[in-house]
Amino acid sequence: MKRLRYENGDIDRVDEKILAELTANARITMAELARRIGLSAPSAAERMRRLEEAGVITGYGARVSMPALGLPVSAWLRIRPIPGELQRVAEILKAIPEISECDRVTGDDCFLARAHLASIGDLERIIDMIIPHAMTNTSIIQSSPVAQRLPRIPAGEDE
Repeated sequence: MKRLRYENGDIDRVDEKILAELTANARITMAELARRIGLSAPSAAERMRRLEEAGVITGYGARVSMPALGLPVSAWLRIRPIPGELQRVAEILKAIPEISECDRVTGDDCFLARAHLASIGDLERIIDMIIPHAMTNTSIIQSSPVAQRLPRIPAGEDE
């Protein structure tokens, strides 16, 4: 598989450092980012601009505590639509605001969705919206020993 290339070549170690720093803290100042990666602020800003233009950096955001928002129950739902209901199930999932992310996946199930809820009763309500059109298997999240993070980026061919 080819590595992503952008205007000035492959993603290099400096780009990886930029991505790691932004993943850890998207609000880092340009001066602090430049200091941490060993570049001047204008050079760091130019690197970020190129990563944005190449579609490597697609946005910036905040990490939000769901329990602090009154949503202490999180669950993964594995969803297998009944024949002919795939598109309808996708639309139902899009319309449920408690579902924060959903992927279409390979294997026995077609969708893997993450929901954040105020109660188990809310989870039951969500499942009841889906089950006329699909089978579900639900796992309540107890904890997350690995927080969302940037995966290891494969080394380039010339390294």
